[in-house]
Amino acid sequence: MANRIIGLETEFGCFVRDPALGSFDEVVERVKDYAFRPGGWGLMDRHSRDPYFEPAGAGGFLLNGGRLYVDAVGSHEEYATPECRSLVDLIRYDKAGQRLLVRILRELGWSDRASFHNNNVDHFGGHTFGCHENYSLNAEALHSGMELDALVPFLVTRQIYAGAGRVGGHRLTGDWRRMARDVQRHPADYVFLDKIYGVEPDPSVQFQLSQRADHILHVASGRVRFNRALINPKWDTRYDLSHSPRLHMLFGESNVLEYAAYLKVGTTALVLDLIEAGEAPSGLELADPIRTLRQVSRDPSWRWPVERQYGGTIPAVDLQRQYLRAAQRYLSGRDAETDRLLRDWEETLDALERDPPSLSGRLDWVTKRAIMELYIQSEGVSWDNEALQSLDLEYHHLDPERGLTGALTNQVRLTDEEAIERALREPPADTRAYGRGKVIRGFLAQHIRNYVVEWDSVSAGARHTLVFEDPFHNYAAETERFLSEL
Repeated sequence: MANRIIGLETEFGCFVRDPALGSFDEVVERVKDYAFRPGGWGLMDRHSRDPYFEPAGAGGFLLNGGRLYVDAVGSHEEYATPECRSLVDLIRYDKAGQRLLVRILRELGWSDRASFHNNNVDHFGGHTFGCHENYSLNAEALHSGMELDALVPFLVTRQIYAGAGRVGGHRLTGDWRRMARDVQRHPADYVFLDKIYGVEPDPSVQFQLSQRADHILHVASGRVRFNRALINPKWDTRYDLSHSPRLHMLFGESNVLEYAAYLKVGTTALVLDLIEAGEAPSGLELADPIRTLRQVSRDPSWRWPVERQYGGTIPAVDLQRQYLRAAQRYLSGRDAETDRLLRDWEETLDALERDPPSLSGRLDWVTKRAIMELYIQSEGVSWDNEALQSLDLEYHHLDPERGLTGALTNQVRLTDEEAIERALREPPADTRAYGRGKVIRGFLAQHIRNYVVEWDSVSAGARHTLVFEDPFHNYAAETERFLSEL
């Protein structure tokens, strides 16, 4: 990703197994506090980044340049990777955030009493929470903003390899009273909502590709709850010191398998390259993107036909191939990472058309379904057995020693535990996250107490400020000079 910064933000589910620990709200707060105080993994925010969503003390930046905080919308523990320029870096920093939460639970002695999961749906409560993707954009290449319309058919259909898979489904209802009571517990939700709806299980669905498709209502929206969309427009920070626009992908779900996450982010970055170069395929507009999103997710035939806006249908695999062919024509030979990604994208689409089960160990929805089918056969139960929903949750257990995928012999890895361990403590060397991480380590070593840390700047007191204007620059020399002047 030589010309693009990429990052992930993951909202984790918290399962409190021992009521003596308190509610999940209390557990996520205590885990966050431990990370920045006894744990020493970074610096807690002393300033309010947002009065509703990120007040002072809601979280902070980590030694690796990433961020851990409690999201006020739903009280989720949330981890944002540092800015990355390679897919392998992104995978290992994403895994590092997961390992951090597992480590904190172990150090607190809570491993058997609470757990974190990178699932994206609460089967019983009707809630959903996401894994959001961020991509830097070339503002000069996007003159009207309408160019991003070419991304929508791709996003709707990429779930055939990026979907996390889920047992069952949800449907939206007019009975909003229970949700309204839940919303009132969270002021950030209550202030910014303009509608509320109810959610109930949909017994007509046994298994589907996506955990979140049932909850998406719009193609683009500035709201995040009850108005969820494929795209949530955002800028770099509220201070906008870097003038760097980013695409914030709200419709994303967390992949357990590294290969699926690699394909999800990598192919999306390639399509953005095509859009910015004016080489994206045309004529692929969908008749109804949101309806198609659900239809593809729920199609038990795995043929995934989608209706075009100007008539006719096309299988989702073939629609994806239109983007692949354009990328092969215009991006092949650019660099080794792009060429590998193009090969893997093509092989995956071919396998999805020919034999989807052959992708077990690579794609989450395929792997999860295989585990469910094995349980159904061995226990003699049906798809409506509640034990399957528990298995669905355990598939996403962050502890590799406890999750269902830890024992997979056919899992395709892109990184290893040694690299993940380094990513817990060291930032990427080729983005501004390097400078941020080194400043945080320096502040901790010098016991600096009057500080502000942001994505695009750091300050110590009123007289010392360093701006990270260019996200592609690592600011190594500038950081060393900044710390020496304190």
